[in-house]
Order: sequence, then structure tokens, then C-alpha cells
Amino acid sequence: MALKPTIYKTSIQLADSDRHVYTDLTMTLAQHPSETLERLTARLIAYCLEYEPGLEFSRGLSTTDEPAIWHHNDNGTICQWIEMGHPEPARLKKACGISSSVKVYSYGKSTDTWWSQNQTSLSQLDKVSVFQFDSKDIEIVTAWWQRNLSLSLSISGGEIYISDGQQVHTMQAAEHQTGSKSQ
Repeated sequence: MALKPTIYKTSIQLADSDRHVYTDLTMTLAQHPSETLERLTARLIAYCLEYEPGLEFSRGLSTTDEPAIWHHNDNGTICQWIEMGHPEPARLKKACGISSSVKVYSYGKSTDTWWSQNQTSLSQLDKVSVFQFDSKDIEIVTAWWQRNLSLSLSISGGEIYISDGQQVHTMQAAEHQTGSKSQ
């Protein structure tokens, strides 16, 4: 018998003054049985950083031909392809062929190693932007998870301020220089 996902209900007050996006989000998130809470945390924060109407989570880790998050335009074309973790350059190259924009939000202790091994390949892909969450920041926010989670997330000047109503944490998504930025 296959394991079922763990379901989380989230409500987020999003205030992104950098992009002038202010909205309340209510979502049901499914944590795949093989997905860590750290990945779920990074996925939720990346979603908020990229939020626009129509942005959606894909079917999850078991669907290998989809990213973690994506946005389709009205005719079904993929406008935004957002990966989590440490994807292979070949996967990102393929994504560049079918999407207008490809972003990676990396996290975890091995991110620096992944970046140093793949920087040259990734810098040749014009549509790819790579951002890194500090693993300690993700661990702090991960400790807040409950089955029903309410957060406020504010973005100003590249700083991300997250609060669960009792504690506040400040973090960043550091951008690595890739082909889309180095020209």
C-alpha cells in the first residue's frame, strides 16, 4: 500500500513591497511521503517570493516531468518553471526549451557543493536564475510547522521577514550569477 501525503492548511499574509504584491493566500499543501519538511518550507517560501495569479504547485515529487512550482499562460504555455533543491543542469536546459523563465531555489547543507560543481553549466543557460536559502534559515522556519499554519511574510529590499505570530525571522534568497545575469 502506498503512503499518503501529509496535508497542511496554510494561510499567509503576503506583503511584497519590492514587487508591489499584497494579498492573503489560503492553501492546502500536500507533503509527499519522501519530501522533507525543509523542502516543504523552501517550496512555500519560493512560492511566496514568486507569487502572481495563476502560479501553482505541480503534482509533486512523483511527477518527474514537472517542476515544484509553475505558471501557465492562458493558452497553456509554461511561463515560469521553478525547481527546488539541486536539479541537474540537463533538467534545467530542457526546462529552458519549454518555459520563458526558469528559477531554482536551492537549500540545504550541500548547496554550496552543488553550485560549485554546476556553476559553469548553469551560467550557459540564459533563462536560468539560481537563488539560495541558508540552511539555518530554513531549519528555523521549519520548526514552526503545524497542520494548520498561519504566517505573515513580508519582502522589502530583498529581505524576507517571516512571522508565525509569536516569533519573527529574517532571511534572504541570495542570487547566484548565471547566464541570465552575467552578460
